[in-house]
Amino acid sequence: MAATSEGKAEGRRCNGRPWDGIADELWSDWRWQFRNRIRSLKKLSAVLERPVASLAAWSPVIRAYPFAVTPYYLSLLDPADPVDPLRRQCFPDPREIDPAAAGSEDPLDEEGAMPVPGLVHRYPDRCLVIATGVCALYCRHCNRKRMWRRKEPGGTRERLQTMVDYIARTPQLREVIVSGGDPLLLSERLLDWFLGALRAIPHVEVLRIGSRAPVTLPMRVTPGLCAMLQRHRPLWLNTQFNHPRELTPEAAAACERLLMAGIPVSNQSVLLKGINDDYETMRALLYGLERISVRPYYLFQCDPVRGTDHFRAEIWNGMGIMERLWRNLSGLCLPRYVLDCPGGRGKIPLQPISLLPEGEAGKHSFDKTGRMD
Repeated sequence: MAATSEGKAEGRRCNGRPWDGIADELWSDWRWQFRNRIRSLKKLSAVLERPVASLAAWSPVIRAYPFAVTPYYLSLLDPADPVDPLRRQCFPDPREIDPAAAGSEDPLDEEGAMPVPGLVHRYPDRCLVIATGVCALYCRHCNRKRMWRRKEPGGTRERLQTMVDYIARTPQLREVIVSGGDPLLLSERLLDWFLGALRAIPHVEVLRIGSRAPVTLPMRVTPGLCAMLQRHRPLWLNTQFNHPRELTPEAAAACERLLMAGIPVSNQSVLLKGINDDYETMRALLYGLERISVRPYYLFQCDPVRGTDHFRAEIWNGMGIMERLWRNLSGLCLPRYVLDCPGGRGKIPLQPISLLPEGEAGKHSFDKTGRMD
């Protein structure tokens, strides 16, 4: 779908509200987008054209779990529609702080697998580094919401050097996943140094970046950033498109810049109740990803993070969706539907029902944490 000047203008107006008349060069500047994120109820009330007092129920939510959304992403959603699938991913919800909510602050026990601060070593041959706690947009279903309660750990050379030192003295590590927060929000100079320091370790063969910037802040993926990333190949980038409406011309162009730099782009969606947990929405998303040459990699069952019950779809429903997708879509469109588990047990495939042994499909159920009874 080609972008039109009319479409750009509508995006800048953000549904006719805060950014009316913003010039193209500002709207396309990722730094402007980041500086102008909506982060307070006062600003959000202006977007919704409602008095601040009417949003009082959200005040304790954002005290517990901060709120931030870029003007760009806000332009894609209907802020007045409480069931809009994009709004639900980023607007606060009182259910996040329900004292009766199930789940865990750290469902994958990442804190228990940190030999040095910020580095998660759960699997023998790879590790994950939380390079920064900063995000362009706070996804309300995030499995690291516990970090939002702390001061955002910025990326500093000293902090990252500790991780480099651990990786250098751990020869079984052949792959490093650079995550966060969003590592693409580090300064290019610091990210370039960090990737180079990792690349200089003889036993590190592959680098991977996890970033939602192509979805929430696609203007961050500049030609200069791509040229820098290209120097550190083999480098893979995983992102997270959850809904077909996120597949905008701007997002497609960001992915294309990465691909043209020789950086494969894969997608890791999360199955989210009322957002993408139906066959038609998921099919449209997967077809759209194929059209922009982004590989559907994983479809995650939503992790049992405390306060995210309202996002968790039934596993059997997810398996039913995968069954229909498996029967009707090209293999290039099919992600693996998985449940991530703590303790280094890895990602459990949740396979289509027809692939279960005969007579087994109805014998099991799953509890709220995703464990099979």
